[in-house]
Amino acid sequence: MGRVTERRRVIRIRDGVVSARPDTLVAEEPLEIRLGGKPLAITMRTPGDDFALAAGFLVSEGVLGAASELQSIVYCAGATADGHNTYNVVDVKLAPGVVVPDITLERNVYTTSSCGLCGKASLDAVRTQARFPIADTPPVRVEPELLASLPDRLRASQRVFERTGGLHAAALFSPEGELLDIREDVGRHNAVDKLVGRALQDDRLPLSRCILLVSGRASFELAQKAVMAGIPVLAAVSAPSSLAVDLAAESGLTLVGFLRGSSMNVYAGDERITLRSGV
Repeated sequence: MGRVTERRRVIRIRDGVVSARPDTLVAEEPLEIRLGGKPLAITMRTPGDDFALAAGFLVSEGVLGAASELQSIVYCAGATADGHNTYNVVDVKLAPGVVVPDITLERNVYTTSSCGLCGKASLDAVRTQARFPIADTPPVRVEPELLASLPDRLRASQRVFERTGGLHAAALFSPEGELLDIREDVGRHNAVDKLVGRALQDDRLPLSRCILLVSGRASFELAQKAVMAGIPVLAAVSAPSSLAVDLAAESGLTLVGFLRGSSMNVYAGDERITLRSGV
């Protein structure tokens, strides 16, 4: 409920000078996501856009794919022993007739990058769940110069990061470079879920004409979320993981890493990048 930042007293040491001062920190609290009243997942997040986060998480899990499939998302009152609302528990209800998949612990685990199961199981899971095959989306072509300009624009739009230095961000851009949406969170995956969830609520899935830019690295989990939302291009300012590259190559996702200045590495889907020299 808007608890994005908190103030704490710190001892500051600068060039040997010691002083006491307040500091602004990113808020981090757990969010429990329930589906039809049953606990589904807990994520550590920065409060705000919680309904979008829950909706986006369910898109990445293959539960939701259209606004018509979502009946409601509400905060759960009485989440504590004394009956108070912590605003840290949300319950998602699907529209009548929407089949609730059998979401088991194993299914949740093997669709994340921290799993102990094999990469093949992870790739198979995304392949069977994806509703919006990227190969079927309209062709998108992106200029390298345009991609190179996006990280600075992302940073300039991070309002909370400027005050705390402790938030990741994810943004959607058009192929022409228009900033469509941006979300910040203590976790990259949460920032992406907030983007995708807002798009689902606005009935804009699939995001087949979008570039997803994330701060930090591109994990398998972020590549999975892009694929599940039908996003054709994922760019990151840092490195991708090997499994993220495998998923991108198999699904047709364009994956760009180390997007810094005028330099970048294209790990998969180079057909969407306008290259002027042969490779």
